Amino acid sequence: MRIVDVNEFYSPNGGGVRSYLDRKMAIMSELGHQQIVIAPGKEDRVEERPGGALLYYVKSPGMPFDSNYGLFWDAAPVHALLDQLQPDVIENCSPWRSAAIVTSWQGPAIRAWFMHNDNMEAYPKRWFARIASEGAIERVFGWYDRYMARCLAPFDTVVTNGPVLTERLRARGLRVDATMTLGIEREHFSPALRSPALRAAMLAQCDLPEDAHLLIGIGRHHAEKRWPMVIDAARRAGTKIPVGMMLLGLGPDTRTLERHIAESPHVRMFQPIYHRGQLASIMASADAFIHGGDSEPFGMVASEALASGLPMIVPDRGGSSAVARPAFAETYRSGDAYACAKAIVALFSRDQRLVRRAAEVASRTVLSDREHAVALVEHYRGVIERKRGVRLAG
Repeated sequence: MRIVDVNEFYSPNGGGVRSYLDRKMAIMSELGHQQIVIAPGKEDRVEERPGGALLYYVKSPGMPFDSNYGLFWDAAPVHALLDQLQPDVIENCSPWRSAAIVTSWQGPAIRAWFMHNDNMEAYPKRWFARIASEGAIERVFGWYDRYMARCLAPFDTVVTNGPVLTERLRARGLRVDATMTLGIEREHFSPALRSPALRAAMLAQCDLPEDAHLLIGIGRHHAEKRWPMVIDAARRAGTKIPVGMMLLGLGPDTRTLERHIAESPHVRMFQPIYHRGQLASIMASADAFIHGGDSEPFGMVASEALASGLPMIVPDRGGSSAVARPAFAETYRSGDAYACAKAIVALFSRDQRLVRRAAEVASRTVLSDREHAVALVEHYRGVIERKRGVRLAG
């Protein structure tokens, strides 16, 4: 099967979507399929990946508020690539220009909308949460859901990346045909990678002794991740118990966050770590995972943390909350730094041996990205068979 993802959310410096597609290209090759990505870029070029996967960049204008990403403009170069590639499945995930480009192509491939996010949650509900109820915000921005419904209508299938997003969209009357829960690189992450020496070194970088508690936060420096709130919570919790935090990431808000932690001696910021083995060792050697984002529908980093055997402190909504369980996690009211600080203190006031043991048991249940890819191919196969009225081999 040849799958082409026309993807406006892919960027070399991107976050979850880039990580997902980079892995997906490799896994599909291992499974005997070909995954190809067409993404906006600063120039026209192609990258070959092992196993026959391809990444095409089409020269496109950048996004006005985040230069890491671009938006397709002209349909012709994308259509020319699709004419050349003749895919079995075309994937789209953006409600902007790529949706129209995919549906206006005249080839026979099935069109699949793969939902990675929900703009209603990421923007209006976050922007106006303090001045209006969720219901009021949804009514005011109901035009967006009506627009989305029109965008989804021509697609042969609409899938989400997990049950949180499925529940959100269906509650607002939007179509979802299947839930294809994402997985992680299970082979990299393990509680067995915990290193007391590495933990002590990280605490020392936070100017704390070995008997203190170490939080780790991982993610892009973007407003939707709510890092200032998390930093404030860690600072408040530090007045009750000895606790430090390491924050790994980069993004448009990096300089703002650097200023925000200037007076927080026990909070340190570091660049992203792309080497999976090194990242896995760092995660396993922390004492708990902390997260502020409540708009992402799938908690990929939270799942990686759980696979590392980490207890967690996460908001009471969003993808990370779907991973949390009372035996090894504390949840707090989304966006509330005081509640988050209380959750930090509550988690570290519990018997850490029991909490960590519960997390280690739960780590075995995390879905792998290979399992996700196999399920997705089978779903696409069924859609193709129904549309063509034939049974596919294999």
